[in-house]
Amino acid sequence: MGYEVDFLGVGSESKSGDAIAIRFGNLHGRRDEQTVVVIDGGFSDTGIELVEHIRTHFGTDTVDLVISSHPDQDHINGLEALLNELDVKELWLHQPWQHNQNLADEFADGRLTDSSLGERLKQNLERAWSLAKLANRKGIVLKEPFTGLTDKSGAVKVLGPSQSYYEALIPDFDGMPARADKGAVSNESWLTSALRKVTEFFANWGEDHISDDGQTSSKNNSSVITQLIVDGKRLVFTADAGIQALAHAADQIDGCQSGAELKLIQIPHHGSKRNIGPTVLNRLIGEPVPHGEQRSVMAIASTAKAGEPKHPRKAVLNAFNHRGARVLVTRGQGIMHYHNSPGRAGWSSLTPEPYHFSYEEEV
Repeated sequence: MGYEVDFLGVGSESKSGDAIAIRFGNLHGRRDEQTVVVIDGGFSDTGIELVEHIRTHFGTDTVDLVISSHPDQDHINGLEALLNELDVKELWLHQPWQHNQNLADEFADGRLTDSSLGERLKQNLERAWSLAKLANRKGIVLKEPFTGLTDKSGAVKVLGPSQSYYEALIPDFDGMPARADKGAVSNESWLTSALRKVTEFFANWGEDHISDDGQTSSKNNSSVITQLIVDGKRLVFTADAGIQALAHAADQIDGCQSGAELKLIQIPHHGSKRNIGPTVLNRLIGEPVPHGEQRSVMAIASTAKAGEPKHPRKAVLNAFNHRGARVLVTRGQGIMHYHNSPGRAGWSSLTPEPYHFSYEEEV
């Protein structure tokens, strides 16, 4: 048994995104001995690249499973091309408009109804709604990816979110009305944004410059966190999940009886500083290690070619380095992580990201 995990190089300029193509099984054998999975499709133009990548490197027009982690455009937009151009058997996609029972009670405006809020969610998340309709038209099996869902092989499993956690996040999705139990939360003002400046930081090995208090959006926290276990090796894909969502996923890993060893973890939200903290990182990877020591764990951040200093944050890369992970960043280029797979012409080994003893960051 083996696997290939390809992080496509999404983002030719400054906007980062995710598009991940996976195949596992007997990669030296026939197609029917393999499973092909896609997690997210990047932007619209990424979808065609993803289709050609699967045809060229996986040698197939059939995708067994597509997982849409959450409905941000840098993750979902490219999936329409995938469903149109390839033979997709199953799609895992959250459908929040089907979780509107008693939703009106969450909001201050008494004129709202559960039905009207369901329609609002369809409009606000039009790409997800369109993808669900497309899957139904094509006869693709459509499931909602909540904790515990597994694929036919049993190797792919959803670690989060649970349905109850997901439903608790929906009232705070972008474009929803003001909540009844709290005031509106404003985005960063234009003045604050204009005053942001780039500052140089200095770091010592083992000192985390990330916090357990980081906050991300509810939509990001609704991201599907996916686990793949092949040949005793665990691979974890985090999309844009934040600290709270990752802690729930860590609970699932703690309860896993497989004994699988972590080999790959996706650095959440393209290396954003708000999505990871030292406590949950210790749970997922382990405690910091002495300088020069390494674990057999690869950590990959999917970032745009010109995404820095926002994506990825050097403090985040350092935190993964502290814990002995070998850190790689796409920066608009594809990266393949593999085990027991055939060689691939034209692909060469990468040097892991160095520890950044000094770096510039927007503050």
